[in-house]
Amino acid sequence: MAKRLNNVLRALWRVIRELSGDDGYERYLAHHAAAHPGTRPLEREAWFARQQQQKWAGVKRCC
Repeated sequence: MAKRLNNVLRALWRVIRELSGDDGYERYLAHHAAAHPGTRPLEREAWFARQQQQKWAGVKRCC
């Protein structure tokens, strides 16, 4: 019973991380390994800075 509960909680945690975007760097690494083999991926800090730049670049207002 405890093992099943543990599995359910792990699955729930994965869903929460996916929905919040907290697993973004891990997804980036998986994509990079598949799409760009032989090249070095960005470090976590550089990836985060790039994500922030993309998120906040340009005008972000309604009028």
